[in-house]
Amino acid sequence: MENSNSIDLQVTGMHCAACATRLEKALNQLPDVSSSVSIATEKAHIEFNPDRITLDGLIKAIQATGFDAHPLRDFAAEKKARMLALREEKRRFLISALLTAPLLLQMLLMFAGIHFMLPAWFQFLLATPVQFWIGRRFYDGAWNSLSSRSANMDVLVALGTSAAYFMSCASWLFELHQPLYFEASATLITLVLLGKLLEANAKSKTSSALEALIRLQPKTAHVERSGAMQDIPIEEVLVNDVFWVRPGENVPVDGLVVEGTSSMDESMLTGESLPQEKHPEAKVYAATNNGRGLLKCRALAVGSHTQLASIIRLVEKAQGSKAAIQRLADRVSAIFVPVVVGIALLTFSAWWMLSGNFNTALINAVAVLVISCPCALGLATPTALVVSTGRAAQSGILVRDAEALERTHKLSILLLDKTGTLTNGRPSVTDMIPTPGISDIELLKIAFSLARASTHPLSKALVEHAEKLQIPHLETMNVKEFSGKGLKADIEGQACLLGSPAFAEQNGVSIDKQLMLNLQQKGKSMNAVVRGAELLGYIAVADQLRERSREAIAELIGMNLRVVMISGDSLETAKAIAEQAGISEYRAEVMPQDKEALVQSYKSGGHLVGMVGDGINDAPALAAADVSFAMKSGSDIAIEAADITLMKNDLMSVVDAISLSRKTLSKIRQNLFFAFGYNVLGIPLAALGMLNPVIAGAAMAMSSVSVVSNALLLKRWKAHPR
Repeated sequence: MENSNSIDLQVTGMHCAACATRLEKALNQLPDVSSSVSIATEKAHIEFNPDRITLDGLIKAIQATGFDAHPLRDFAAEKKARMLALREEKRRFLISALLTAPLLLQMLLMFAGIHFMLPAWFQFLLATPVQFWIGRRFYDGAWNSLSSRSANMDVLVALGTSAAYFMSCASWLFELHQPLYFEASATLITLVLLGKLLEANAKSKTSSALEALIRLQPKTAHVERSGAMQDIPIEEVLVNDVFWVRPGENVPVDGLVVEGTSSMDESMLTGESLPQEKHPEAKVYAATNNGRGLLKCRALAVGSHTQLASIIRLVEKAQGSKAAIQRLADRVSAIFVPVVVGIALLTFSAWWMLSGNFNTALINAVAVLVISCPCALGLATPTALVVSTGRAAQSGILVRDAEALERTHKLSILLLDKTGTLTNGRPSVTDMIPTPGISDIELLKIAFSLARASTHPLSKALVEHAEKLQIPHLETMNVKEFSGKGLKADIEGQACLLGSPAFAEQNGVSIDKQLMLNLQQKGKSMNAVVRGAELLGYIAVADQLRERSREAIAELIGMNLRVVMISGDSLETAKAIAEQAGISEYRAEVMPQDKEALVQSYKSGGHLVGMVGDGINDAPALAAADVSFAMKSGSDIAIEAADITLMKNDLMSVVDAISLSRKTLSKIRQNLFFAFGYNVLGIPLAALGMLNPVIAGAAMAMSSVSVVSNALLLKRWKAHPR
């Protein structure tokens, strides 16, 4: 939509997946509004046109559906508000439990063979405040849901408990000499409240990874102001402020070291357990922990622009997104309540007709209503996603959205860019081979002068080598870069060329192919240097494999993935690197513009394709892949195009991401199986009269807790140690 703004709102009052679905539907019916509502995080991500609707209008629309919302506050304020709300819920539950205890006691004594009944009027006094004061939330929720032409779990609870309560009132007031079920209605409400409390406590643990990240950032910074050191809140730190980080302290904002040396624990950002050495000109990041050295730094990014803030935003976005498998649960939840009400009516009618006993028919119908609450179904997917994305962030794996995490476990082919992904991405000059009559210095001088105009990794290696030897450069004119091939420019009135041997041949220069072959078989990339029509010589550059690339490739192949290396290098160089890495399938001399076409060709063959890259020229291929991974050391464009960003420049992180995806989808399937299986088994048992409403209520409450608890087991997943 044009002129689109986006905002995240914290929503209160949602009780189940049907609530989230109803709110999402109501928001999406507004003009120029697109929303996604998560029951697990209780947040709504809304994209809207401010010319058509305001923030106040969005909040009023949410309130009209029976919920409430406010813009996100800082984490501490939000947590305090949740704790206050939870404290109030605990107070209501305790009151409900105290009022229900005498009613429940008489039922338990009856099961034990002791017939003890409280007076009907006393039962009425105990059950009424539970039904209409403590249980008002269910009536309000049911009314709001039905007003929106939908139904949620509140409808089931309100119907079930009201039937038991009002039947008991009628039996008492009109002396019908029928059993009283005040204890059933009160106990059901109390059990539902208990289940919600346990569920809330469990859900609060799902976001612990995100909370741990936020908690690491210090509240103050030691900043130089007016020639003196001042401790100021980090909110007041400005870009280019000079700040100090003492031994053992956490860095307040992203910065650049100006003075001092130390080592930094960056594991909370990258998952990298080894300390990173810091010296002048090195970058430091907010919330990372300083070692024993004192560092003087200059602020580069503050507030919402720090890397920590970016990670938190990305994790929150992923936790609030929906996977395709969750949409199935949402669709089922949307029609579930009306179907259950129909089954309850059918149960009531069948029992009354067959047995002639109104009480039995009503109790069995109530049991159907109570045991069918779809809470577990709605929580099955989002809770697992919240835990896994948080755990991934702790391990240096940043997932853009839930769909990316879901697709990852289905990958059949993984394409790996060579430079910067499989290798360190920092090639260095290994051989200088001038032709007869040309010195090393002359050869390097021409190459250096041309390479200065390019940002290609091979050009950077030449520049670093020349600067290290203090070789002077010559002025260049009319520089032209040919993507994936090389450079041309005029130097001192002569046309010069730096590039691949094939590029030199295309320009009419003869190449020593045997020499090329010998060096390329060692995994070295060759650069030909040409002046006019004269070949000045060759410069060999090599890029070493990353430390754990071979180990990671072996694990990926062991996970039944087809691994393919892509390289712009010659066939012989690509073959040498592939053999070192243990890769049997590779594509050489692939131009940047051809990488995307290669991805598309594999996809057209019916494969789900993953792509791992780090450079600007990888961005189109990353965008085309079903799941894309970008190394943190790569370009911003590559990271922006990727579904998953790897904060560790280590191919083993790809293994970890796929492993976590498979583990997460396994948990989601388990949760959905439990949730569906619970209802598939429970509803028939209740309809056949084999479940007391109180037992059904207890089972319903525990089903939600079991689903959330099962999702929390994902916290045990661990990335490969470094």
